[in-house]
Amino acid sequence: MTTVILLQEHTTRDQLSDVVDRLSDVDKSPNVHSDTLVSTSASAAAARDAVGALPQVVHVQGLTADYPKAALGARHGMSKVRLGSSVIGGNGFTVIAGPCSVETPDQMMRTSMAVRASGAHALRGGVFKPRTSPYAFQGLGRDGLSLALEAREATGLPFVTEIMDLRDLPLLAESVDMLQVGARNMQNYSLLREIGSTRVPVLLKRGLAATIDETLMAAEYLLDGGNEQVVLCERGIRTFESSYRFTLDVAALTVLRERTHLPVIVDPSHAAGASGRVIPLALAAAACGADGIIVESHCDPSVAKCDGAQALPVEQLPDLMRRLRFAVASADRRLVLNSPAPQRQAAVLYGQEVTQKAS
Repeated sequence: MTTVILLQEHTTRDQLSDVVDRLSDVDKSPNVHSDTLVSTSASAAAARDAVGALPQVVHVQGLTADYPKAALGARHGMSKVRLGSSVIGGNGFTVIAGPCSVETPDQMMRTSMAVRASGAHALRGGVFKPRTSPYAFQGLGRDGLSLALEAREATGLPFVTEIMDLRDLPLLAESVDMLQVGARNMQNYSLLREIGSTRVPVLLKRGLAATIDETLMAAEYLLDGGNEQVVLCERGIRTFESSYRFTLDVAALTVLRERTHLPVIVDPSHAAGASGRVIPLALAAAACGADGIIVESHCDPSVAKCDGAQALPVEQLPDLMRRLRFAVASADRRLVLNSPAPQRQAAVLYGQEVTQKAS
């Protein structure tokens, strides 16, 4: 059991010391996380009795696990994370789209231009891929990163990619706009600690069988390292049902709203396992109050080297964005589309014409 005590924004050093001294009566070593946040192993009732009446104390909140910095009561208001010109969190809704893996120059350009033309806000694509089989396509590595960065320059979209290995952190941290920690690495604590020492925005995916508290404690590793630019991602959990790839836990969105200040987005593609289910799940996530979605999309899913069955054909992106407007509005949010792509510039870079236009 952990209890957090949030203090007023302009709390003085003396006022902070007064809180710590009083908490010492119920906990010999309370933790001071910042000028406005203290945690203790004492119960919420004991902490409330000790410091609840002090004018500098905003509230005292008991947690279900040890994640004081990720807790809803850890800060004033909800967190927002900047990704390029967009902000994840607040009243907006962010759409990240792109292929599961970067494969060829043509595939990356055609897909990224369609993503931009649809009005989406960021581009995703794997350059290092975690695969269950060691014989499956593992990504293009540095060559794939080069292709992705060219697409970013051509479209102006920020780029999100997965990191798997500590040895790749220096390269990716200086190159990409957001690091994705995949479901399989959610509890790779040494990797989380190192990413926490950077200030690059992080997308942390929930593990295949991770509880909500375990997910928040993984986020705590990132926050404890000093990286406050953290976004959580619900991507489906493994259950007994075999009719689809994973069970998308939309109820988790409501629970996370009660427990953390961090933005939460949803990956409908991995849960769906089939492209025909992606849009309905994306709409459900938006209506349930998600801060955004990250969707796999491909210019030709039939030849995709990885997860082609769940990749939304780029021709369906405009329909997704159109329908999202209504689902987002039902949750009292706004979907503001990105501006049209600089299509001619990208076509010249790649020596080809790209004529897709925003719907």
